[in-house]
This record gives sequence, structure tokens and C-alpha cells, in this order.
Amino acid sequence: MKKLKYLSFALITVLSLISCESDLETAPTNQANEEEVFKTAESAETVINGTWANFNDEGTNYANIGYSTVLRTSDAMGSDVAVLTNKYGFGPTYAFTEMVNSTVGRPSFIWNMLYSTINNMNNVIARIDGTGGSQEKKNQVKGQAKALRAFCYLNLASFYQFSYFKDKSALTAPVYTEPTTTSTVGKKRASLEEIYTLIKSDLTDADNLLKSYTRNNKDKIDRSVVNGLLARTYLNIGDWSKAAAAAKIAREGFPLMAPEKYKEGFNDINNAEWIWGHGQTQEQSGASYAFHFLDVSSSGSYYYNFMADPYFKDLFDANDIRSQLFSWDGQKGREGLLRYAKFKFKPALIADIVYMRAAEMYLIEAEAEAKNGNISKAVAVLNQLKSARNANIYTGSLSQNEVVAAVLIERRKELFGEGFSLSDIIRTQGTVVRKPFVDADGKPIKVQITTPEGTVKTVDGKGHSVLDFPDKTAFTPNSNYYLFSIPQRESENNPNL
Repeated sequence: MKKLKYLSFALITVLSLISCESDLETAPTNQANEEEVFKTAESAETVINGTWANFNDEGTNYANIGYSTVLRTSDAMGSDVAVLTNKYGFGPTYAFTEMVNSTVGRPSFIWNMLYSTINNMNNVIARIDGTGGSQEKKNQVKGQAKALRAFCYLNLASFYQFSYFKDKSALTAPVYTEPTTTSTVGKKRASLEEIYTLIKSDLTDADNLLKSYTRNNKDKIDRSVVNGLLARTYLNIGDWSKAAAAAKIAREGFPLMAPEKYKEGFNDINNAEWIWGHGQTQEQSGASYAFHFLDVSSSGSYYYNFMADPYFKDLFDANDIRSQLFSWDGQKGREGLLRYAKFKFKPALIADIVYMRAAEMYLIEAEAEAKNGNISKAVAVLNQLKSARNANIYTGSLSQNEVVAAVLIERRKELFGEGFSLSDIIRTQGTVVRKPFVDADGKPIKVQITTPEGTVKTVDGKGHSVLDFPDKTAFTPNSNYYLFSIPQRESENNPNL
């Protein structure tokens, strides 16, 4: 394999995928001419469209399909999802034996996906100014390319190194801002600070470039998405005032959903609260496969293996609309497992994928305000979200640590299954917490279930099956087991790593 094959092959692949969707009828669909693709700003946009489709819908197996793989991996390695290890998909991830292993498929798939997308966006950014078309269109295309590149680097910063607050000079992953080829010399790993400097620059540029752009669907990146990504970035590096301000901008025009909407399955990009997502159709529904892991209640779901930790249920007030989504499983072979029916397929087993919601922005704003010392403001924002879920408002201590802790608990409750678990643990230098579901005497806690035949009976409740790291040590903060590994082949092909 030539050096940086992961980085160099993607543009040709994506161009061949999208050429049939563009107006470039002069080249066969597998022989798209790059000069024609970058002839106009409109045709250059097809690179972004094709990359986005690849980024979401392409994969190496049913458990590695697009960016959803990153989200599922993050939650499987956290505290609140109790993965069924005898089911296909994420058992080794949950057990911390996979992402630490640089020779297996999932780390390679994620690395490849992120850097392939980066390289495609580098090509667009490098060539868009030389295309024909209006300046407004060029700005739109460049802004979206810079935002998507920043999003990929934000994922690298979030999962391939410890918290910025631990060591911002820690080496993480290479930074490429120019298109690469098979002859490109591989770069050294950049520090977290260097990566975040690029992320902030790209997103700030994107925010300016997209000022006059109005999108036609929520798959597209606009200023709301850019500000949401800025809010995440500023939260990660401790720029509290900017995090709160960007979060407020991002959620403008996206009201918190009515309580009963919470029960509808988190499957519809048209939900008023969704800022960014990936819509699915019967013809293009590859990303929907993620729901086979998330949906633990629909009969058509194949794997239903993201069960909930029973202790997670205890975090919710009885009147909270979210607490109504829990039920003890009565199906044979699953008796005593805890379902959390937040995610449910639409008919015909398709479902849209959520990437960003207004609720997250409220939580970023609340955490940032608390860490900035604006405690009353933080509590007011937190309580807006809690009230929208019919939960009891926060009336506890106004100490900074207590309010921040309350916001972090609310993040776990609100964002379950949306991909934030591991990244929050890394960001806050926290630790995975998994406890056996037993009483003070070490005996299984009994729960009441209803079988499919309607029989009510009492069985042992079941929670986490993995309670420590593979070396049998206890979960700790800043463990190497939390970090995604750089694929061995990449290290072999790039000695500068």
C-alpha cells in the first residue's frame, strides 16, 4: 500500500459516485473528469454532496456504516448503555477490547472515513475560488467544505487524545489542509492546540461565508450548524463565554419539542428541535441500519442490543416524560433487561439520524455559564430544558461544582444514544461507571416483567456485563482504553507519526 492511501483515494471514489447525479454527462459515471467537476461552483458542490452520502451511508459491514459508527462506539464505551455482548455489532467495543486494537476493522474504518472526508474537503477548498459561478455560490460551497473539515478534525480531537484541559500540547493526529496524493509525505501528529486552532479558524470562516445562505433541508450545513459546532469546540477548550454565545445562536429557530413528541422515536429530521441530521428514504437508507442497535422495542429490529443500565433509570423523576420510555423486557432470552424506547424505526425500517439538537445547545449554554461563574443564569437555562421534559426543576445548591454536576447528569439523560457518552468522559476527565445490578448482599435485584403471552412474573434484573477494563483493573479517568487507536497500517505507511 502506498503512503496515505487513506487520504488520497477518496476524491476519485466520490467523484465517480456523484457524477451521475450532476450535469456532467460527458464522462462515464466511473470516469468523472476532475477538471469538469471543478469547472463551476455548482458542479464542485457535487463533491460535497457525494462526500456527505459516503460519510453517512457507506461502510465495511452492518455495524460500520458511516458516521453513525462513531456515535454508536462512543455510547457503547460509556456508562449508561448496557450492550448485549452476545449480539452482533458492539460487544468488543463495549468491553474496551476493540478501539485500543490498531489492527482490527472499526478503528481503521473510522480513521479512513474521517481522513477521506478531510481530503475531499481540502480539494474543494483549494479549487473553489477558481471555478465559474457567482461569489455567493462559491462562498456557500467553501463554507460548507470548511465546516465539514472542521467537524472531522473535531472528532479526531475528541476521540484520539485526552482532554484539552489535561494537556493541550498532547500529540493527537496529523493535520492536512491541502489535497494529498499517493506521493504525499505523511505528516507528524499535531497537538490538540494546533488542531483546535484549525477547527476554530475553519468554523469562523464558515460562519462568515454562509451568512447569506438558506438551506433547503437539515442535511445541509448552515450557520446554525456551524455555531453548534463552534459551541462544542469552545466547550471542549474552556472558552466559556464564546461557547454560551454560539450555543444560543445555534438554537435560534429550533424550539424544544413538546413533551409527547419525545415518545415518537427520534427518527424524523423534521422534528422542530433537530438542527442537523441525515434524512433517510426507502431508496437511500444505509444509515438507518444504526437503528437496529438503538431500537430495542420494535419487532423488526434485528439486534436491539443497546439496553439501558438499570441505574440510569434512577436518574429520572417519575413525572419526567423520558421516564415513560423505560420497561423491563419480557421477551424470552431477554427477560429482566431494561429497554429504553427512545429510538424507534419508522414503518419499513428506516429512520433519520440526528447529529445536533437544540437541547444539546441548552446544555452547552448551561454548562458554560456555570463554569464562567454565572450560576443563576446556568440554572435558568438548565430548568428551561427540564421543564420542557416535565422534569422537576433544579432547586439544589448554587455552588459551581454542584450545578455543573447537575448539567452533566442532564446531558446523560437527554443525549442518551446520540453519541456523546465517551467524548464527555474524555472531555471532563471523568470515568466510566458500571455497577452490577445487585442488592447490598450481592444478590440480583428482582424486577417484574410481562411476557408476550401476558403473564406477569418476577425475574432477576440485568444490567452491565462488563464491569472493568480487559486487564481487570477498575475504570479510571484518562485511561488509554478510552482513546481510539491509529490503525497499524497508517503507522507503517507514515513513519512520521
